[in-house]
Amino acid sequence: MRTTGHLGPDPVVCEEYGYGLGTHGGILVLVYRCDGRIDFGESREDFLHQLYWSPDGVLATVGGFVAGREAFWARRAVTHEVAAAGARTVYRVCLREVPPALRDLKAGAVSIAPAAARLLESIARDGVAEPEALAARTRIMNGVAVSGAGFVDHHAAGAGFAMTIARALTRDPSDRTMLDQWAGRLHTSVKTLQRDFEREFGMSYSRWRTLARLRAARALLAFHPVNQVAHRVGYANPSAFVAAFAKEFGRTPGDFQATFLLTRRFW
Repeated sequence: MRTTGHLGPDPVVCEEYGYGLGTHGGILVLVYRCDGRIDFGESREDFLHQLYWSPDGVLATVGGFVAGREAFWARRAVTHEVAAAGARTVYRVCLREVPPALRDLKAGAVSIAPAAARLLESIARDGVAEPEALAARTRIMNGVAVSGAGFVDHHAAGAGFAMTIARALTRDPSDRTMLDQWAGRLHTSVKTLQRDFEREFGMSYSRWRTLARLRAARALLAFHPVNQVAHRVGYANPSAFVAAFAKEFGRTPGDFQATFLLTRRFW
């Protein structure tokens, strides 16, 4: 079934492919096609687990970014927010069963094996027989695992100021708003904001923003050159970006990008 609607400012075509629906072992794949940004907003599904993956864009949620061989997982009844930037296609997989490797993960980045990604694409089309799709589902379930990259976890322990800022910065990592400016916008004090970041994320605002920018950069490097990524995540000086990236991840953005592109050749 194909429908057309709007998620964010751009028109989106949504295709639906369901197999074994109504059973514990079923799968529903929603394929969103759009030239631009897709914003799913804040979401909570109490009956189905959700897996989001884009083969050609960057997925952002509060505190984290995934691209390429990573997807975003949210267990049922877990509130989450997902937006896709620069994507032409986003897959949203709905399941009643939890993949074996994700039993202890409520929400966060997961890796998706190349074979599992290809199978997901193969069943998201017309004319696939249900037995074939359900066999592919089993292999897809076994092809996802907790990502070593991780997200910036939050514990919903603060007053909400930190989460408001985090939502804004994950939508635009290049935002250079200073903490005192945020305090003015939110009608609170800098000290209160710092305290809220410590409660919510276990770190200072400046540390959280640096991590968010660098993790966004790691996702963007799958699609853009280093200098362009530096500016897109808020670094006016590319050399400062290179130094910060190397300090955090132990290798330069260029090295990371070369390794990623080499790996991608063997998908």
